[in-house]
Amino acid sequence: MKTTELFDLTGKVALVTGGSRGLGREMVLAFARAGADVVVASRKVDTCRTVAAEVEALGRQALAHACHVGRWSDIDDLVDTAYQRFGTIDILVNNAGMSPLAPSSEETSEELFDKVVGVNFKGPFRLGALVGRRMADGEGGSIINVSSSGALMPQPKFGPYAGAKAALNVLTQVLALEYAPKVRVNTLSAGPFLTDISQAWPEEVRTSTRSAIGHPGRPEEIVTSALYLASPASSYTTGALLRVDGGLY
Repeated sequence: MKTTELFDLTGKVALVTGGSRGLGREMVLAFARAGADVVVASRKVDTCRTVAAEVEALGRQALAHACHVGRWSDIDDLVDTAYQRFGTIDILVNNAGMSPLAPSSEETSEELFDKVVGVNFKGPFRLGALVGRRMADGEGGSIINVSSSGALMPQPKFGPYAGAKAALNVLTQVLALEYAPKVRVNTLSAGPFLTDISQAWPEEVRTSTRSAIGHPGRPEEIVTSALYLASPASSYTTGALLRVDGGLY
């Protein structure tokens, strides 16, 4: 196959959670440019519609759908609606996440703990199970779990987040084995990126990182890694963890 064909997503359908902003939005638009129709999911349907309109402007079909990934009933509805609209999901990106900082581990409330684990692990588990099973029973597909360098290099006060993302890394391997050989499941481990969330970071954190490259990534720098894992270019890659963090250490 030619290089352009390896990354061609024509005729495919991608579902991206947390797809209305940040890295999720970048992946949605990259998949659309590569030829895919896209389901854009996040908590606020209005922001999903805005990104869906950008997808349609690229000549692809889009579905905007509100979903709180920490609630299984929302996830079930999202999956049913996506299959009713498109008949298939070929690419699933579990990108939605949250990383609130508690004052300390002992002061972390049960509500905060459950919310962080629900969004970062429980939701991807349910989505991966539902969509992975349908992929395995059908024509196969690719699942991308967007994790974090926090799971590999945890910091104080981030116990629930780091633990949930570490669990997500293991879930990748579980699903890769469970739905093999037709479904590929991989982890995209993201480092610091200058998305809208980074506007609240101190200036020194926005300009430098303890990494080989030395600074945070631009949101568009996630695109090639996502396209690789979503497309036929990674046909022999599954159960893997791909770090896109500038060489953090």
